[in-house]
Amino acid sequence: MDNLPLFFRLRARPVLLVGAGEPAVAKARLLLAADADLRVVAPRGLDAFDEWSQEGAVDWARRAFEADDVTGMTLVIGATGDHDVDAAVAAAARAAAIPVNIVDRPELSSFIVPSIVDRSPVTIGISTNGTSPVLARRLREQIETLLPANLGRLARFLDSFRSAVKAKFDSFDARRRLWEEIVDGPIARDVLAGRETDAREAMLSRINRRRSDEPANGHVDIVGAGPGDPELLTIKALRALQDADLVVYDRLIGEGILDLVRRDAERIYVGKARSNHSVPQDQINALLVTHARAGRRVVRLKGGDPFIFGRGGEELERLRAAGISTAVIPGITAATGCAASAGLPLTHRDHASAVTFVTGHGVDGDPDVDWASLARPRHTLVVYMGVSRAGHLAAQLIGHGRARETPIAIIENGTRADERVIVGTLETVSSLVQTAKVGAPALIVIGEVAALADAARDLALNIAGPATAPSQLPAAASAL
Repeated sequence: MDNLPLFFRLRARPVLLVGAGEPAVAKARLLLAADADLRVVAPRGLDAFDEWSQEGAVDWARRAFEADDVTGMTLVIGATGDHDVDAAVAAAARAAAIPVNIVDRPELSSFIVPSIVDRSPVTIGISTNGTSPVLARRLREQIETLLPANLGRLARFLDSFRSAVKAKFDSFDARRRLWEEIVDGPIARDVLAGRETDAREAMLSRINRRRSDEPANGHVDIVGAGPGDPELLTIKALRALQDADLVVYDRLIGEGILDLVRRDAERIYVGKARSNHSVPQDQINALLVTHARAGRRVVRLKGGDPFIFGRGGEELERLRAAGISTAVIPGITAATGCAASAGLPLTHRDHASAVTFVTGHGVDGDPDVDWASLARPRHTLVVYMGVSRAGHLAAQLIGHGRARETPIAIIENGTRADERVIVGTLETVSSLVQTAKVGAPALIVIGEVAALADAARDLALNIAGPATAPSQLPAAASAL
């Protein structure tokens, strides 16, 4: 983050605007909307400044800028378009330690004026750090279309009940949950639709319905975070992350996803790696129950989908047995997300009529699976957590009739910026894992569809390295 977004309270505070031409008009309108005490310095200007001056809205000094003009100002904005004058304005403001913005000159500015979506008192600022004002404007236009016209009216409505809610609900968490219920429910919809009288009656009824000392009800959302790319989160998952008091998360959850968690939410890491279970499953279950019984909204955040090799079912059973309100929010599973990212269809009319997901590890080592069934042709097999046992899995499939030359694709860090796709055959999968130094998270896709993966470029770049000649590639790679 190159700049910290802040909102200045400028009502009745002195602000200097140097310039009165076209670039200055837009800035003047913003400053007047913020009720600033606007001082303008410019020898000449547009008719709008004449009108504002006659109305007493601005104090216009019709002369050239002088360094002393910045004295006592809260902010300074230069909008003359003259390189030398704007540079002098910036220098004078910096010397006086006053924040300064020079229009279209980010290198001279100590702050940036964003594109603004105004639903007062709700205000949204959009900035590209001065790199593209047009892009910021386009983003503002898109956001404008998404926000209800009465959003500001809703904010004022909620503010009018703040004291009553605080008096009734002693707990911060209880107050926050009530506000979330109101904002997400029919009361807010009534305000946005202009039915404020109905909304006010419903709000009073809701506040008085529960004693302030009544224990709050906790809740757990078991959330699938998808295969890694934050943009593959569902909207429902994002909402749960924003509402959570506590997020209990696994090893495969990337920082980009954790960045979406509400800032003041507590986070507890319970990640597991092969042969290193940092927090036993029973302890995780107890942790979820304890915090939910304390009245907290808990998110159990898991990579992929929580019900596909994620032990989400075990956690759901434990929570329900404890009488905890629980919901499951599915995620894009690693198999479908990674395969799509690699350009690899899991089923295809010409190659595969079925797909099976299996884990490379069972409770006692080997997964309890029907190898003969998994080895049949025209059948895609997706192996989770199978990299360390790739050779053993391949031997089992070959031993039960799967052809040695069956295509395979290893997808490491699927959907992420550092994704790698490595293709070969079932017979060479173990050597490919070792040669490419594949690490977790990684999936192995076995079957005819694996030959369709967008992998040749990744092989050349990631296994061989940019300077390696094709003849030096492993056999499976050079065969491409």
